[in-house]
Amino acid sequence: MTQAAQPAFGAIIIGDELLSGRREDKHLAKVLELLKARGLRLASVRYVGDERPRLVQTLKESFASGDIVFSFGGIGATPDDHTRQAAAEALGLPLALHPEAEAEIRARFGDETTPQRLQMGVYPEGSEIIPNPYNRIPGFSIRNHFFVPGFPIMAWPMVEWVLDTHFKHLQHQADYVERSVIVWDAMEGKLIDLMERITLEFPDATLFSLPSVGGESGRRHIELGMKGPTARVDEAMALITAEIERRGYSWELPAEG
Repeated sequence: MTQAAQPAFGAIIIGDELLSGRREDKHLAKVLELLKARGLRLASVRYVGDERPRLVQTLKESFASGDIVFSFGGIGATPDDHTRQAAAEALGLPLALHPEAEAEIRARFGDETTPQRLQMGVYPEGSEIIPNPYNRIPGFSIRNHFFVPGFPIMAWPMVEWVLDTHFKHLQHQADYVERSVIVWDAMEGKLIDLMERITLEFPDATLFSLPSVGGESGRRHIELGMKGPTARVDEAMALITAEIERRGYSWELPAEG
């Protein structure tokens, strides 16, 4: 599969508690980790609160994108959980109790199964379940969107299961790398001409520049790099390092490199 044919991955992270600061999001960092480990990368992320009209609009746009999207949160049965209903509304589909989800919920709760608990298995018609190894309450998927709980202990194994069950064929297929160097005591304004030259000479790769003003916590520097096909990135980075040496700057690889 060529890089151009590689589907895009996205994330929607839902919850008023994240937008108010009552809780700190941990999903984004984990999604990046899980994708990177499989040679995949994230194209977009959106945060949205538990407001159904806004959530419906977000999901409409996301379904229309054609991306593969993981949605975190809001699939419980309490009144402030709107994700299941919003997904159905966004697709113009009715909600229905999924038979496999019902079986899982009944197996989990036995005689303590209630109508309220069964609501957690009500999804847009045509959905498939996502197994939950923690407590057997499934998530669901429809139209390449994968809806998991907001709890990391449940959500993250479910995302891994989706990636390794449905998208194994995409893993480590794209010819894509990111490489960079730390250029010490440099200012972006002094290197713009170099960046423009590299951008023109390597249209099939992408240049990035991440400046730091230094201060008490460190020394002024720029992380200058390229991302794209391996051979082209390596060629561009060779030109970049040669030119910054010619201009009298010292450089080194980033700590993680």
